[in-house]
Amino acid sequence: QVQLVETGGGLVQPGGSLRLSCAASANIFSLMGWYRQAPGKQRELVARIDSAGATRYADSVKGRFTISRDNAKNTVYLQMNSLKPEDTAFYYCNAGGNIWITPGNYWGQGTQVTVSS
Repeated sequence: QVQLVETGGGLVQPGGSLRLSCAASANIFSLMGWYRQAPGKQRELVARIDSAGATRYADSVKGRFTISRDNAKNTVYLQMNSLKPEDTAFYYCNAGGNIWITPGNYWGQGTQVTVSS
């Protein structure tokens, strides 16, 4: 069983930046990524990355968020810039699987990101 531990959430003002990290307890040779869920809404994809560095983003975050990974550290990152109030959500790390549109089997416990003045 792979454990995923997220860090880096918090409160930030609109226009600010945050960096999320997610460390896996074992090697992940497949997709890693981030999903988010806002109150009253369904969980949605934010970004995913494969082991070679290919990426996909939700349209709502393109140009503002950057996903990256360090395979040697089994860690995936999400750099979030120009944050907006609508980015407020619980952010979940996800790992596993090879189908871009289907989440992997492993989930972290989540970290809260709040964008507010």
